[in-house]
Amino acid sequence: MQDQINNLPKLAKDKNKENKTFFAKLKKKQPKQLDYLMQELHDNEFKNTDCLKCANCCKTTGPLFTDKDILRISKYFKKKPQQFIDAYLRIDEDNDYVLQAVPCPFLGADNYCSIYEVRPKACSEFPHTDRKKFHQITNLTMKNIAICPAAFNIIEEMKKRVKI
Repeated sequence: MQDQINNLPKLAKDKNKENKTFFAKLKKKQPKQLDYLMQELHDNEFKNTDCLKCANCCKTTGPLFTDKDILRISKYFKKKPQQFIDAYLRIDEDNDYVLQAVPCPFLGADNYCSIYEVRPKACSEFPHTDRKKFHQITNLTMKNIAICPAAFNIIEEMKKRVKI
């Protein structure tokens, strides 16, 4: 698994032009059953992928924290939202709350998340490959395939199955 994770940025870079072209065509001519196909591909991939063996998303990127996430997580820690923000978050260039640093401070050495039950929505939905209206998040997907081996595999299978 570690070899695949280490090679992922290069693999994604090698496929970048192909993926951009594919996604541009996908946006122009969206297949009718795309959301169903993406759900199937996502489900199939995650039958074989164990995120606990990888956790590359938690090690290399940080999620966006919504106001609801901040309220939920600060309550979990029995802190005021501002205390949670001061301890863990910063405002990024898009004016969003993100982690002050990566890897995620809630990630354990065993790749388990210490706040899994209350984790941010962005974490619970990652890598977003089963999202409705998938064609609307192709820019995000381009970033995620360089981080998540499962997302990379899902998109490679998608390209085989969707003829546009």
